Amino acid sequence: MRTIAIIGNSPHTYPDLQIYKNDVDIWIGADRGSIELIRQKVPVDYAIGDFDSTTEEERGIIKDYCNEFEEYPSEKDETDLELALLKAFSLQPQCILLFGVTGGRLDHELVNIQLLYKIVCNNIKGSIIDKNNVLELTMPGTHKISADAYYPTVSFIPYTKVVKGLSLTGFYYPLTKQDITWGSTLCISNKLIGKNGTFSYEEGILLLVKSRDTIQK
Repeated sequence: MRTIAIIGNSPHTYPDLQIYKNDVDIWIGADRGSIELIRQKVPVDYAIGDFDSTTEEERGIIKDYCNEFEEYPSEKDETDLELALLKAFSLQPQCILLFGVTGGRLDHELVNIQLLYKIVCNNIKGSIIDKNNVLELTMPGTHKISADAYYPTVSFIPYTKVVKGLSLTGFYYPLTKQDITWGSTLCISNKLIGKNGTFSYEEGILLLVKSRDTIQK
């Protein structure tokens, strides 16, 4: 399975990318995300964007480090992240991981979450990963979920106005054939009671969020 990772420009949310090095086949830096890949000593297969958030010196470093550098004008229809995503689609992956795309401007964060819809509509598994959360958009059917000690809390948020027939098995708070709608908090802050569980539903689109509480220093 070909997996592509795209690194955006939200510096306070980056996880340790070394954890994912063995699982990722191609790394794409979106604008200043390329600098984070270099900082974490991860290969930059593609560097894409207008690079308006980098200095001339930093752009030179990126060009020397990456395999392919694609610079776009700052006045364009797509964000740098969407340009990186379009490049990823052209490489025909089965999975796309998005890092550094949350925790900054709220308008960017909301639209970046919506990009998961574009990914799943291309029959590709997609996830947004940061220090405290993993987000995945799912379609109707039965889905297996495994316990994750780093992201122990599991929430389900309806992406469409209604998600019909949601059932949760293997959770502390089980559910059977329940419809959930926009604004419902019924499926927030659940946990698995064993190593694995399942969730299934009949209609709609559901956002799965695995998370951990922010550690205060």
